[in-house]
Amino acid sequence: MTSRMTAQDASYYYLETSNTPMHVGSLAILEPPEGGLDYESVLRLVEQRLPEVPRYRKKVREVAFGLSRPVWVDDRDFDITYHVRRSALPKPGSDEQLHDLVARLVSRPLDRTRPLWEMYLVEGLANDRVALFTKSHSALVDGEEALDIVQVLFDKEPVPREVPEELWMPEREPSESALLVGALAELVARPGEGIAAVRSAVGDLTATLTETVDAVGRIARTAAQSAPETPLNTQISRSRRFSVVRSDLEPYRKIHSRYGCTINDVVLAVLAGALRYWLLSRGEPVTEATVVRAMVPMSVYIQDPDDCGDNDTIQVHPQGEVSSFLLDLPVGEPNAVVRLSHIAHAGEAYSRQRRRVAAQTMVRLSGFAPATMHAVGTRVAMGFSQRMFNLMITNAPGPQHPLYLTGARLLEIFPVSPLLKNQALSIALTSYDGKIYYGLNADRDAMPDVDVAATLIQESLEELTDAGR
Repeated sequence: MTSRMTAQDASYYYLETSNTPMHVGSLAILEPPEGGLDYESVLRLVEQRLPEVPRYRKKVREVAFGLSRPVWVDDRDFDITYHVRRSALPKPGSDEQLHDLVARLVSRPLDRTRPLWEMYLVEGLANDRVALFTKSHSALVDGEEALDIVQVLFDKEPVPREVPEELWMPEREPSESALLVGALAELVARPGEGIAAVRSAVGDLTATLTETVDAVGRIARTAAQSAPETPLNTQISRSRRFSVVRSDLEPYRKIHSRYGCTINDVVLAVLAGALRYWLLSRGEPVTEATVVRAMVPMSVYIQDPDDCGDNDTIQVHPQGEVSSFLLDLPVGEPNAVVRLSHIAHAGEAYSRQRRRVAAQTMVRLSGFAPATMHAVGTRVAMGFSQRMFNLMITNAPGPQHPLYLTGARLLEIFPVSPLLKNQALSIALTSYDGKIYYGLNADRDAMPDVDVAATLIQESLEELTDAGR
């Protein structure tokens, strides 16, 4: 069925450049079941679950002269083997080699003549592990009409859940003349949307985004709040570096309990400390007033009144939303506990500044909802001018029990958020099965020391833990 892109989807689609591909990714590390995990099994599973994410078999068709927003149409030549690919590292492949491969894959824009997603089964990892890397365009996943494919692949049990077979018959693609007629009819019926579409097509993205996101008035009032100058903000290249951090969730819970803050506050305080020491390692001037402004789209779960405490940041409930706010991370503060206090006390301001995006559909299945949450969080962040913040931090809590992909146990999962214009680093994190997993996506030229920043995240957590004893 042909459907027109929403104004927001079209904005994200046009926002992409060769230096800033707008896809969101995830890197899953799997322990194969007895007998192994082969490409054919993954291919079969993806094909079975595609009916739950129907947009993953649709491609984008643009309208001539930019008279209207592009449309989603069935890809009559859909080839699942093009989208689900096989790769391998020389045995025994190290984590560093895997991260280099992910960096190269993240750097490549998706093929706009096909559905906007790719998946790679990576074999040859040390300790008999395999990896699954997936990337989906930000225009593809909205959290309501379209989920991220990673969400529907995982099961709570080693035996995959039964999925009814579906015979998919693609509809005929509309002709160029049919698209033009539809665009002209819409232009007559809604001339304002036609003007916005033309603006997008010719690159006037700021105007289009400003008109299509929620809370337009607030954006206009805060547009003058330019972010401070930092090494994180510079012209970026087409190449990326990728690094990860893994840590137990328990230290975050203990700090949360000791100081009466949220686990999200602890995460942000840890990142503030890591950014502080990263700036110092570069010889940057850091005073007590130095801050780094973060755009923080966070997933928030609606819960029962009696459901509170640690679980409020890790439980998936029947309805969810993504909330975003701008936060000045106090990287100039030398005391870890005081940094945490500053961030925790900013919570009251968050409630006044939040922009929420309903995401009721994303948690209707029993899969891995954080994949969709990260995609929606990235979309929310794109609604702000990049001049207003230095980097994006997305945080999506996940289930605290094991998940499986066609019998293979999910060991670790690292989210990958895109780089926005003139931003050399983005940080995404997900909690899963008692751990927290950070993915750091960085520009290859502007941030060759991303591994240093990753190491400093762990050291910052240790500093905050020791200070609380």
